[in-house]
Amino acid sequence: MTFNISIGSPAPSINVQHWLRGDPLSNFLLGKIYILDFFSTTCGYCGPVLSHLAQMQEEFSNMGVELIGVAANEEAATANEARAQVDKWLTKWLPNTKIRIGFDHSGEMAKHWLLASLSYHLPQAFIVGRDGSIAFIGDLDMPEDVLPKVIDGSWLASTEAKNAEKARIAEGESDVSYNALCRRD
Repeated sequence: MTFNISIGSPAPSINVQHWLRGDPLSNFLLGKIYILDFFSTTCGYCGPVLSHLAQMQEEFSNMGVELIGVAANEEAATANEARAQVDKWLTKWLPNTKIRIGFDHSGEMAKHWLLASLSYHLPQAFIVGRDGSIAFIGDLDMPEDVLPKVIDGSWLASTEAKNAEKARIAEGESDVSYNALCRRD
């Protein structure tokens, strides 16, 4: 299976239906670094991870880093019910948040980001570099190590980045193969 985005690809646009926190943003601003975190209220560890990323934003905000959370894959009878569910969850995990939180009820962002990058698990992080391209895609335990290298410009050319990208693609392709096998039954 082919995919559309990987490290070095231009970042897709931000296309959420509603902004639940922070000012609306439709495009990444050149010169800034963004951590884009896809989460779900049904994910047991998404709350602590998003809270930790919010702390990272505070630590690195003077270096032009901004966190954007995107609620994806919310299950509810209506979009309004799903939005209320996310709002309640945010009040619990990020009561005084200063980060932007978008609501992707249509699945448009998930399609252009998660599926296009073979990233099927939530939470999932993307780091968009100062030039507007994808610098990192992966599990949220790595951004703490990766972010300083993205900030200083050493990440993309590193062997570590190339190896992380190869491993991520291999895992995504095996997930696709596994899902295809499961659908045959």
